[in-house]
Amino acid sequence: MNVSNRQRGVVLFAHGSRDPLWRLPMEAVARHAASLAPDAQVACAYLELTEPDLPTVCAHMVQAGVQAITIVPMFLGVGKHAREDLPVLVSDLTAAHPEVRFTLQAAVGEHPEVVDVLARLAVAV
Repeated sequence: MNVSNRQRGVVLFAHGSRDPLWRLPMEAVARHAASLAPDAQVACAYLELTEPDLPTVCAHMVQAGVQAITIVPMFLGVGKHAREDLPVLVSDLTAAHPEVRFTLQAAVGEHPEVVDVLARLAVAV
């Protein structure tokens, strides 16, 4: 089956925080992403301190018939979580859901467009 014919999911994966307000910008990005890709299920997932976690979000998507899930690490830097923890989580997801194609994108901070926007915001008057 062609990927474009599959129902797809996009998971914005972030660290998490005890502060409930911390998640608001992430959820705003998810809402905007969903408006840009109405053919995709878009959700947020968190590594720790905030729910839902990545396995829970992916399980819900799989139950809803999603066959391809893209995981977008919402990290500016590529530290231990993005470099070590997340690939293990994705490997576990692949083992748990072999019928689903998982794609792990680079951390958002590695994209030149993000660097450009942040630099412009930093010097804006």
